[in-house]
Amino acid sequence: MTDTSLSDFASPEFVRGLPKAELHMHIEGSLEPELMFALAQRNGITLPYKSVEEIRAAYEFSNLQDFLDIYYQGAGVLITEADFKDLALAYFQRLAADGGTHAEIFFDPQTHTDRGIAFDTVIKGLMAGMEEAEKTLGVTSKLILCFLRHLSEEAAFETLEQAKPWLSSLAGVGLDSSEVGHPPAKFARVMQAARDLGLKVVAHAGEEGPPAYVWEAIDLVKVDRIDHGNRALEDEALTARLVKDGTTLTVCPLSNLKLCGVPSLDVHPLKRMLSLGLKATVNSDDPAYFGGYLLENYLATADAVGLTRAEIVTLAKNSFTGSFLSEAEKAERVAKVEAYAAAN
Repeated sequence: MTDTSLSDFASPEFVRGLPKAELHMHIEGSLEPELMFALAQRNGITLPYKSVEEIRAAYEFSNLQDFLDIYYQGAGVLITEADFKDLALAYFQRLAADGGTHAEIFFDPQTHTDRGIAFDTVIKGLMAGMEEAEKTLGVTSKLILCFLRHLSEEAAFETLEQAKPWLSSLAGVGLDSSEVGHPPAKFARVMQAARDLGLKVVAHAGEEGPPAYVWEAIDLVKVDRIDHGNRALEDEALTARLVKDGTTLTVCPLSNLKLCGVPSLDVHPLKRMLSLGLKATVNSDDPAYFGGYLLENYLATADAVGLTRAEIVTLAKNSFTGSFLSEAEKAERVAKVEAYAAAN
């Protein structure tokens, strides 16, 4: 851990209480083994694992593709609206316990429609969970539809067509799944079509893919924010461009560690990103698979790289200013962060 003075130190209690938003979280990636078993039993599905412990052991993957293989397998227990509602509510309960007050969650409709689950079933269930979370937990949320980039652009267009009746329920579209070999440019037209419908646009770039993918995301796809973006630091001109544009990066430290994007958390680039003026945020990505929800990502990274109290407060502010809330809502949330920091 990097040395910091006592006045710079942010206790776990301080970080937990700090209002925070999460901008990079795949709802299917919050499926805990216990819920997976419960849903499999409810839906009469036989899993290839005999116990929760066997599933957790299967989470020892070494790269993005190995993770995606088990991720898609686990999603197979999600069948009914109630399943998707339960999935969403379980996540929001954990987020609220971590001090999260807003989330912009990804979902992958193609993961479900390709196995015969109706698009409407997925979104109705998720929306029900989101509405209940706001009512019972005070957590607000927005929904971002992600296209699976290992599939074709044609398939993405088909999914966008299915989404049209639900445009008022969507904040934006994104690109996820296997990055290498599937550059953002592959989906430039469908992303523009989504923008023409009034949706925000985000894309995973610079996780496993090269800095060139980040350039494509900002110049060809014209994204509103970059998901991950770590490898942008390999290109000084790209880094300067992101700083100049004020582009939000939704960074996922424990995900980077689990997928071997970094050899250890103490060399994670998050602190360097802040020192360079990049608008970084902290997020959990697929927390059930990567070993930690939002608070654990803050605490583990703060300990590993020596984040100061001021840097942690900056990360929390960035999580709201980089969100798709209205400008008035952003200002209100940032003021709450500042008030909390001043009082604690």
